[in-house]
Amino acid sequence: MTVVRTVEELEALYDVPVASSITKEIDHLSELHRRYVDVSPFVLIATAGPGGLDCSPRGDPAGFVRVADERTLMIPDRRGNNRLDTLRNIVVDPRVGLLFLIPGIGVTMRVNGNAHLTTDAALRESFVIAGKLPATVIVVEITSVYTQCPKALIRAKLWDPELFRDASELPTVGQINEFITNGAFDGKAFDEAYPERIRQTIY
Repeated sequence: MTVVRTVEELEALYDVPVASSITKEIDHLSELHRRYVDVSPFVLIATAGPGGLDCSPRGDPAGFVRVADERTLMIPDRRGNNRLDTLRNIVVDPRVGLLFLIPGIGVTMRVNGNAHLTTDAALRESFVIAGKLPATVIVVEITSVYTQCPKALIRAKLWDPELFRDASELPTVGQINEFITNGAFDGKAFDEAYPERIRQTIY
């Protein structure tokens, strides 16, 4: 196996960038880009820190990522498992990468920037759902924005319902935890309690 070790070696393997792939990147959110944020119910957020890398999903009703202005986005941090991987990273390294997905749409949108966490009471209150406030709000100061062509989603046929899988085809979280703990974890009990746990803790 030959390992590519330099940028020069890498660039020699590919053609020059497609012109539009350079043109499309700007340093703020245009009114047309904003539409993608407004209708997206799902975003992936990538971060880095001393403990390693993280790429975590965030989801809520469409428009949950708020556009404060053309250079600022706000993301409520909903109740989770308290690992805090994303948040720990942001505290020590503010760089973030966002990937917005919209069900049924192949084009995605990428936003890069620097983030910080706020506990501002009024801001948290403005994101309340089902009487529950987010513990923090992630504020992203935008440095670059661009759309991503749909080739990957087309190749994956991601939104094709005929290719949707049934959960029964895959191991459950409980089964996985029981397997990796050599039976010390009660996977069956975990899985049976999960639907009610989700209902009680979704917000």
